[in-house]
Amino acid sequence: MSTNLTALGKQSIGWSIGISVLLILAGLLAIALPLAAGIVLSALFGWLLVLSGIGHVVFAFHTRSFGGLLWELLLGILYLCVGAYLLFYPVAGLATVTFVLAIYLFVEGFLELILSFQIRPRHGWIWLLFDAIVTLILALLIWRSWPSNSAWVIGTLLGISMLFSGISRLILSLGARRVLQSA
Repeated sequence: MSTNLTALGKQSIGWSIGISVLLILAGLLAIALPLAAGIVLSALFGWLLVLSGIGHVVFAFHTRSFGGLLWELLLGILYLCVGAYLLFYPVAGLATVTFVLAIYLFVEGFLELILSFQIRPRHGWIWLLFDAIVTLILALLIWRSWPSNSAWVIGTLLGISMLFSGISRLILSLGARRVLQSA
């Protein structure tokens, strides 16, 4: 039983290290090509909204007996329209996506700040705290320059956030691997 648990722990840490390296590489790529990263993110968000809109429309017709057909249908159409707008005008949609990113980074930074203090006695907690502070600063930078710098800010700052997230997770994963190897 203990051997299976150790093997599972080693496998999980291996995956965590791999994902950390991918985050670092994606962050560097987004920093190098910020406008392209922003357009890709805007288009991805557009596709997610379109798929959600289709889901709402399908769900509306499956639940029409509950009296929510009109509202569910209207919600689905809203999702479809906003998603289509982002797909047809991804550069213009960057301003909205940039605003949403600022909110996301603020929430992520706040949650990472709390988590860093919860895991404080563990090895590497300071890196999570550093990541939280950097993420909160990035959220503030986006908020202060929005919407004038939306064309480049989303790719650059998202890249920086991914880079620091990847580095902090890599350090935490390597620390966990050391603990597992010494046990």
